[in-house]
Amino acid sequence: MDKETLPRWGWLLLALFVMAMLANAVNIFVLGPAGVPQEYHVITVITSMAPVLIYIGIWYDEDRQQYWDHSREHIAGDLAFILVGAAIGSAIALVPLVDTGLPQIARDVVAMGVGFMLSWGLFWWRNPELYRDADRY
Repeated sequence: MDKETLPRWGWLLLALFVMAMLANAVNIFVLGPAGVPQEYHVITVITSMAPVLIYIGIWYDEDRQQYWDHSREHIAGDLAFILVGAAIGSAIALVPLVDTGLPQIARDVVAMGVGFMLSWGLFWWRNPELYRDADRY
């Protein structure tokens, strides 16, 4: 994929759209028939979008290209941390809010914020060198 084909925000929107479609397919064909209430389907969407938010920046930024020098196992571990962090974070935020009477959009936004922050925090914890400013030290 050529970075110059689209600006960063274009790649981000395209990837987020694709992941939302895949997550909704999982919701419709797997979680719905399994009996998972629709209020919790947003967790799947958040979990699928979290790697996009993290990895588009790493892929696009020239000063973070050293990340791709890690072993495949390290990158797979990072991806697992991102997915688990997003799922757990969004679930922790969403479960107590479901029966509060808040509008669904408010619950979803809170769940997204918590899920994305936990997944990024776990990624940062595993890769702090990506976010250090070399000129400050």
